[in-house]
Amino acid sequence: MKPITTPAQIGSILASQRKHLKMSQAQVAARVGLSQNRLSVLETNPATLTAKQLLDLLNVLGLEMAIDERVASRSKAEW
Repeated sequence: MKPITTPAQIGSILASQRKHLKMSQAQVAARVGLSQNRLSVLETNPATLTAKQLLDLLNVLGLEMAIDERVASRSKAEW
């Protein structure tokens, strides 16, 4: 599994999985409470995606997000 390093990668993954599941943007959007137009924007410009929208989309598309604790523990940032 490759790490995600840009927002564009997230949009590409979401769109690819949606197409793999043979779901339209309208179908996925309805299940997460978005308009089809908004989902289109999120797939092409995922930098505007909220955490809630991301988690909702991951759930509908059967995807998971993982945080590598080894990487997080090397960070000097405090939570």
